[in-house]
This record gives sequence, structure tokens and C-alpha cells, in this order.
Amino acid sequence: MELRIGFVGTGKFAEKHQRIVSQMEGVTTAAICGRTLESAERSAIQWPDAKAYGNTEQMLDECKPDAVYICVPPMAHGEIEMSLAERGIPFFVEKPLAIKTETIAAVRDKVAGQRLVTAVGYNWRYLDSVAKARELQQNATTGLALGYWMGGMPSTPWWRRREGSGGQFVEQSTHLVDLVRYLCGEVEEVYAAFGRRIVHESYEGADVADVGSVTMKLAGGIVATISNTCMLPRGHHTGLDLYTSSGVLEIRSAGLKAIGRDRTTEYRNGTDPYVLENAAFLHAVRTGDTSRIRSDYADAFRSFEVTAAANISAEEGRPVRL
Repeated sequence: MELRIGFVGTGKFAEKHQRIVSQMEGVTTAAICGRTLESAERSAIQWPDAKAYGNTEQMLDECKPDAVYICVPPMAHGEIEMSLAERGIPFFVEKPLAIKTETIAAVRDKVAGQRLVTAVGYNWRYLDSVAKARELQQNATTGLALGYWMGGMPSTPWWRRREGSGGQFVEQSTHLVDLVRYLCGEVEEVYAAFGRRIVHESYEGADVADVGSVTMKLAGGIVATISNTCMLPRGHHTGLDLYTSSGVLEIRSAGLKAIGRDRTTEYRNGTDPYVLENAAFLHAVRTGDTSRIRSDYADAFRSFEVTAAANISAEEGRPVRL
């Protein structure tokens, strides 16, 4: 079965997914929709079978894709997903799902009602290091999780505005929130403290917090804290550490370090998580078997709820129950 794929968005992640699916047998990039027709045309020129569109509805009506990838900024989500859900078209969407939960709560309900095949780009779930950490957790009791996303300000202008990105915790640290849920269980309460130190003075129009820390109480008693900053001159430290009765599990994008009583063992990632998440989604589109998808829309919505609650907590200075 030849799959005809449509893409909404022309940024680097759309191109990344296009390159991956182009290497898969029986998959064709058939359409690309950009914010303007011109941007779509520039993106489509590298794919001989792709037609460019400047309107999502027109793309869906004319191309009739078997599945669609949505790779747009946080503030642009909602209408695209709803249109796909109403038409029953499977979709893969990059995180974060939006900025505020009310924007996409109806999408979540529609997707569930349609039993639609969906996948969300929480690529950390597909890391070998995460799979190994889950395995090692089975022989220990996890008590504490500490996450870090310490880096600089992305160059994209919309990222610097809360109304564009939702802020660093929503746009970047969501990966770590999702890992906490995946490895430790559901979040029941969130308390966040955010601050603005220098970024609002260094970049015109910037109003996102550039430092922050979020503490979460999880069902079952685990406590997790994720801290982040975007004020550094360069990237520094990103990952999640799990403190267990058997030792410490340090999860990074490159691998896992398991620190036990008597020895430390390192495991390196040997597979590309982006390839795995794409293969899982397209396998589900083709066969209906969703067992290889590690993050669908309903599950990802719960990770998104945590990050949205953190923004509310920071603004109102109070814990938020989920």
C-alpha cells in the first residue's frame, strides 16, 4: 500500500520528517502546506511528487492524503488538528500541542471519538537509554526525579513571546515532563516559580521567563522537579536523573549512566528515535496496529496539561491540582 503523506509546516522539523519518510518504502511526500504558498513551494521543490499549498483545507480536499504531519509553532495548533479529526485523517503532530488546554480540548475529544490513529513527537520515549531505564526501574523503587534543560535563547522570534511559544517549560521542558510521566507515573499537583533575569532586556519583544523550576507530586508518592533556563550563552545540560533504591539513572540524549552501589555502567543509544517514531506511526496508518506508538494524542495531552498548569502556577503563585 502506497501512503501519500501531507505536511503542514515548512520548518526544520517538517524537513527532518520528510527526509526520514523519503527513505521508507511505499511512502510519498505528496503535499506540503506552508504559511504562504511561496514558502510551501520552496519546501516542495526538493520532493518531485509534492504539490505546494498555502491553505490546509485546499490541500486536504485536493490531495486527499492518507496521513498528515503537523509541524507548526505552538500558537498555530488547534484548527488544523480539528479539521483532520473531522475528516478521519491520521496525523502526527510535533510537540507542544498548543499553549493553553482550552485551545485543543475539543480536538482531544474528537480524536478519541473517532478512534483516530495519532502520534506525537515525544522522541525521547524512543531512546534506547529510556527503554533501558524502564527495565532497570523494575528492580528498584524510584523516589525522586530531577530534570534539567539548561541552554540559551533559540533564534526563532515567536519562541521569545509567551503568546507564541508558551515559554520554555511548555516548548522545551515538555520533553522532560513527558519522560517523568512515562517513567514515574501521572502528575497530580504542580508548583512552579519562574523569573525573568536578562532575556527581556537582551531581545526586543521577549517576555518569556528565562529561569524556572517546577515541582510535581506524582501518584504513588514520587516527587519530581524540573528546572530550566534559556539565559545561557550556550547549551549546558539537558536530561533526567532518577534516584532509586538501587542507585541513580542518568538519562541523556546520548545514553544512560546507571550508578549503583558497587559499579557504574554506561549504555549508549544505538538507534535513531526519530526514525523509530516515524516508522511506528506509518506502520499504524498502514495496518491499524498502534502498539509501536509510544505517545498518541490522548497521552500527550496529559503531558501538555502539566506544562500548562505550571504556567498557571507561576502566574498565580499557587499549587495547581490536575
